[in-house]
Amino acid sequence: MNNAFRRAVPHYSAQAFDGRQRVVIENVSPELDGGKYPAKAVEGERVVVEADIFVDGADAIMAALCFRLAGSEEWYSSPMEPQGNDRWKGSFIAGAPGRYEYTIEGRVDHFQTWKKGLEKKIAAGQDVSLDLQIGALLVDGGAERDCAADAAMLNFIASCIRSEDKEEAATAALDAELDLLMERHADKANASRYDKVLVLTVEQKKAGYSAWYELFPRSWGAEPGTHGTFNDCRRQLPMIAGMGFDVLYLPPVHPIGTTKRKGKNNALVAAPGEPGSCWAIGNSDGGHKALHPELGTMEDFTLFVSEAERFGISVALDIAFQCSPDHPYVQEHPQWFTWRPDGTVQFAENPPKRYEDILPINFESADWQNLWIELKSIFLFWIGKGVKIFRVDNPHTKAFPFWEWAIASIREEYPDTVFLAEAFTRPKLMARLAKVGYSQSYSYFTWRNNKHDLQEYVTELTSAPLKHFMRANFWPNTPDILHEELQQGGREKFIIRLVLASTLSSNYGMYGPAYELCENVPVGEGKEEYLDSEKYEIKEWDLDRPGNIRAEITRINRIRKENPALQQTSDITFVRVEDSPGHEHDQLMAYVKRSVDGSNIILTVVNLDQSGTQSGWLRFPLELFGLSHQYTFTVEDLLSDSRYQWVGEWNFVEVNPRQMPAHIFRVMLA
Repeated sequence: MNNAFRRAVPHYSAQAFDGRQRVVIENVSPELDGGKYPAKAVEGERVVVEADIFVDGADAIMAALCFRLAGSEEWYSSPMEPQGNDRWKGSFIAGAPGRYEYTIEGRVDHFQTWKKGLEKKIAAGQDVSLDLQIGALLVDGGAERDCAADAAMLNFIASCIRSEDKEEAATAALDAELDLLMERHADKANASRYDKVLVLTVEQKKAGYSAWYELFPRSWGAEPGTHGTFNDCRRQLPMIAGMGFDVLYLPPVHPIGTTKRKGKNNALVAAPGEPGSCWAIGNSDGGHKALHPELGTMEDFTLFVSEAERFGISVALDIAFQCSPDHPYVQEHPQWFTWRPDGTVQFAENPPKRYEDILPINFESADWQNLWIELKSIFLFWIGKGVKIFRVDNPHTKAFPFWEWAIASIREEYPDTVFLAEAFTRPKLMARLAKVGYSQSYSYFTWRNNKHDLQEYVTELTSAPLKHFMRANFWPNTPDILHEELQQGGREKFIIRLVLASTLSSNYGMYGPAYELCENVPVGEGKEEYLDSEKYEIKEWDLDRPGNIRAEITRINRIRKENPALQQTSDITFVRVEDSPGHEHDQLMAYVKRSVDGSNIILTVVNLDQSGTQSGWLRFPLELFGLSHQYTFTVEDLLSDSRYQWVGEWNFVEVNPRQMPAHIFRVMLA
């Protein structure tokens, strides 16, 4: 570049500068933190990219979305279309899991600029003889850029445009086939390209659509009172698959420490024979790469994983980077922990709570590089045993740079690995974990219980920028959390929260036996924890106990599987329900979801009041589908198999929670 230009236009000092590249490309979406972090998609998903693209003056422009697998030399492209106000949109289908790149190219389309001018002059009755000569030269240029069959056709059309018969010449110039030929052989010499190559992480499909079931293997012994094994758990796989779950999440399966072991209901001292919390990892039998001996052998575990896959279930393991005082790391790598002035190691605290059975890892250790390598190797060890999905315990209490490095390097070798962040923490920390690589995140769904809060939260999650990188996984309960709503709402409230979790989000989960049996007794008044929590003892579950909701869970999971509209989260429209003219109903909540191709439409109506029947008038947004407000259509309730014919945009709905606290309508507009 000429130094005079370099001094005068410092913006261009570090890149090739050609003043003939006139198209401006800016405000690209998705682009996270200036391109520092990748956007996300799942295999087979349509990736939509938008940008402001414009040029000085009134020239026509063309734009293309360019994409490739990272490391490839070949770019692919798809056309972008104008959306109005200089906003353009394009898309491509995500390929197999891996790292992809995308950018945008824009150019002045001199042929279309000429054609639009020609049409206007012809309409005005002006002489276009000279304009036709100019057009013929443009077509000549297209022919010169092609060395195959199209060149002959373009030369022929150019000769027609030069015809002395001006009507024949104009007809040839305005023929639609010429548009296609000139687009195929466009002059891209002065095309502008966006100054960043952006990154997209593509993950396996269960990162975007999944149903999780959590169980403690030790509670599934073949005989009452015995410690369960992986072989015992294999017998539960048909039941779990039959309910429609495709991810089976196991809390830590490693040896459990004995020092400061917790007893029943989190007692500070364990009674003889009590198993302790499985999150207090490590003893003389090993640490994070070992199995609790009573669960079985490594061969038993790998057989369990492969058997689960046969039922369409992926086993997810809990990775908790913390140690019992008995963990081998404490003796072998004392530098990875914090030591107090009295010579004792620092245990976990959240004053006034004390967790003396676990030790946090010091991520500011001088030996941090070896620490990182070892922690990453834990994931690789279990990947080697067939596990590709990990639920990570409290990742927000570990260093963000570690996660960014570890997840990225693991995915270089295993791009289909899925990471769920168990981080019930501040919004910015949750967002940062998603940016640095976590596939999914626990969310605030548990604490969003009224209509306003639910709609506001889901709208936030499905709007930019969060929708481009953060996938919420909605859990109505966990072993740690029994919300007040479930404590007081009875069986109906469990179904309500189930419907909300499974239809608002494409990813949802439950702490299984406790949820399907509607367990609702807290450890104390005002507490969100379970009485006699399975975290500290071996439970015996009677899954056939009266009042269970297994049938409802099974039906809802089947509805999700049969309706693609519910297999995505971002396309959701909340619709108005009124209990009187002009007054929004505060207990009936309704929302529409559409599949990507628009062929599947689901309308969910939920009664948030578990105690009484609620009714109102629902406005279905026919305008979203280009239909008149008087259109007649059919809805089928997939929970009851009832069908209704609706007339126009406003229709009456009633939901009796004693029968079923929700409708899940399949909307048939054709």
